[in-house]
Amino acid sequence: MNIPINIARKYFLSRRTPNAIHVISGISVIGIAIGTAALILVLSVFNGFESLISGMMSHFNSDIKIGLIEGKTFQIDSAKLGQIKQLPGVSSISCVLEEKALFEYEGSQDFGTLKGVDNNYLKVSDIESAVTDGVFKLQMKDIDMGVVGAGLGNKMGIDPERSLNPITIYAVDQNKAGGTEQPFKRLFLYPSGLFSIQQDIDYEYVLASLPFVQDILNAPNMISGFEVKLSSYEKDQDQLVTKIENIVGKQFYVKNRYQQEESFMRLMNMEKWVSFAILSLTLLLVVFNMMGALWMIVLEKRPDISILRTIGLSKNAVKSTFLWLGSFYVFSGFFIGLFMAVLFYILQLKYGLIGVPDGFAVDSYPILMKPKDIIAVALVIFIIALFASWIPSKKAAQMITLSRND
Repeated sequence: MNIPINIARKYFLSRRTPNAIHVISGISVIGIAIGTAALILVLSVFNGFESLISGMMSHFNSDIKIGLIEGKTFQIDSAKLGQIKQLPGVSSISCVLEEKALFEYEGSQDFGTLKGVDNNYLKVSDIESAVTDGVFKLQMKDIDMGVVGAGLGNKMGIDPERSLNPITIYAVDQNKAGGTEQPFKRLFLYPSGLFSIQQDIDYEYVLASLPFVQDILNAPNMISGFEVKLSSYEKDQDQLVTKIENIVGKQFYVKNRYQQEESFMRLMNMEKWVSFAILSLTLLLVVFNMMGALWMIVLEKRPDISILRTIGLSKNAVKSTFLWLGSFYVFSGFFIGLFMAVLFYILQLKYGLIGVPDGFAVDSYPILMKPKDIIAVALVIFIIALFASWIPSKKAAQMITLSRND
């Protein structure tokens, strides 16, 4: 039988009297509960936004992207392409060619990126589900068509369902670049639809067929990269990336979906954990309240502790008693806060209690609770419990020592 735990539990569960000690300890528990709920919910909101944006980006980004580390284009290597296709876990692969271009439509002009894709592109991306106006079509008989980012399309006044006018595209002819001849080549592309994913992409990209982009760049059989779809995205992903790197060589980069948006994801994670750290520091105010409450409990229970010392309770047992008592207070606040956070999480998912302004991709704040975040919060609460209980418990042992003259 663990005597310190039993004594601490007795003090914790004893009938409350309306004095200052219990009021202060009750306020401390409520403070820890609110702080715990706030920590878990803040992390969950960041997780929700990260999941939302990752999901939106998956419409455009493939599971794995392969491209040159230096340079822009290279010739299609059928042997390497075949080796990648034969790897277990690779579902499909698409060849793409990207280049900066000038777009002109009914007097409006803007720069962006022209991306040529082959017939497998719809197998490696979910771009078709992101089309908000018109349809995804890159060829109709002998007519070249393209799908335009919604931001760029709205900026230039492109309406694929009403206008019959083409987009005039000016791109650098790679065979004439740097010479005395006109380096630009002009071709026409009819808009078939608008797609919306994320602001940076919506204002940047126009998708066309791979032969069309190769033609305007005068770069037959040239591409800028491969995009790969995996049959199971999470399973053995790192091993598959390593195998692809061995096939394509050191002159190529191989990026998974996270690495394609690494800068943004790192910024999101940094903001998440900075917010977590700031909220954790605010709990220090609650710690001092808890520390004061425990110290007053030590003074109130001094006669009880003297009796226990007289019948043989050691100084370390006294210290352990108040360490456990502080832990009971802190972790009761933690579990109350966890219940509050889970309840709000369920209500937010089901009813969207907190909405967002019009124009966003969702109607309410996205939220996603992860077990690892709850563990991180529990670890912080454990440190708080140890810090809040250590000084009063140590002072309690010293106080008894002085009273016994030992």
